[in-house]
Amino acid sequence: MDPFLSRALLYTFGFLLVGVHGTHYRMYGYPIHNSYMLPPMVHGSAVLPVVVPKPGILASPPHPANVRPKPETRTLQVNQPTDNACKSRPLDLVFIIDSSRSVRPQEFEKVKIFLSDMIDTLDTGERATRVAVVNYASTVKTEFFLKTYFNKAAMKKAVSLINPLSTGTMTGLAIQTALDEAFTEESGARHVTFKIPKVAIIVTDGRPQDRVQDVAARARASGIEIYAVGVDRADIQSLKLMASEPLDDHVFYVETYGVIEKLTSKFKETLCGVDVCAPGRHDCEHICTATATSYQCKCRNGYILNPDKKTCSRIDVCALGRHECEHICVASATSYQCKCRNGYSLNPDKKTCSQEVRSVVQIEDPCKCENLVAFQGQVNTYIESLTTKLDELTKKLQVYEGRRN
Repeated sequence: MDPFLSRALLYTFGFLLVGVHGTHYRMYGYPIHNSYMLPPMVHGSAVLPVVVPKPGILASPPHPANVRPKPETRTLQVNQPTDNACKSRPLDLVFIIDSSRSVRPQEFEKVKIFLSDMIDTLDTGERATRVAVVNYASTVKTEFFLKTYFNKAAMKKAVSLINPLSTGTMTGLAIQTALDEAFTEESGARHVTFKIPKVAIIVTDGRPQDRVQDVAARARASGIEIYAVGVDRADIQSLKLMASEPLDDHVFYVETYGVIEKLTSKFKETLCGVDVCAPGRHDCEHICTATATSYQCKCRNGYILNPDKKTCSRIDVCALGRHECEHICVASATSYQCKCRNGYSLNPDKKTCSQEVRSVVQIEDPCKCENLVAFQGQVNTYIESLTTKLDELTKKLQVYEGRRN
């Protein structure tokens, strides 16, 4: 048999067995990392795939035992897979995983695979990202702390040994334990002066049996950014009560544990320091401000953020009473101006008003003498009229008294 044809058949057989499950494919939720594809070899009009096993992987001999290989006519350049971990910034990352009775054993294995895949995407180390795992049900167990392991192999081995705790779902207690134990400096968390983002990823498939709202609020207030991942029967409202804002970027839901690995790439993009405020990566109408692992929207001067935490509306500071005008507030495009009522003028502070002072001007009447004479004439006439009436009354009184006598 032609040696080249033998090689072609061997490569084709290897492709059918291994190639279709290369590094870019997964089977039954488990990553396949046993081989990677090389550029095809061309022989005449036939294009044959070439599969090269990784070192350490058993493979068939490159040539049949009874065929002596011909000298190679070209060299195949094999590029080793690149490290897909993020290199941008360190994190103090704590996974809080639900292992209550509702999580079946095979489903819990999926959670552990998800954790291992997440660890693979991170740049872990003492001065890089530190990882801890808190396991919970009715009770809470910290599987390992932020200071326990600094390399991926040790972390992944510890994850593989985690056993479910069964029983209830005390999510609030788990968050409190993470706050009191996992995120402390004694357990390996960096001091606040280092400005290392603190991130918690909660994975649950049920409704919490305790109150999570208050404890989650305390955790967020302490600077911990919380992501809530719900699976199958998870209560969406409870996820929203736990997660950080904006909720669209911190609350995730998958139908089954079988597809939870789909979130790995999403978290890799989020946790690896991608510029979340780059055009097309956010929904802010005005201003995008990056946070530790996400972003927040803000508005320009003269606008206020709407309840959706993304869009903005113009502020009518005059209608809302957010001004310092003593009399009249007039809203402008970005602020307001003060004005005064009639009879008042605006003071130099541009806010208060003072009453205007009006001067009275005396104008001398050039006809002053004539007016006085006319006035005197009117007075004399009036006096004469009164005197006449008085005389008439006197006469009537005399007649009346004479009749009485």
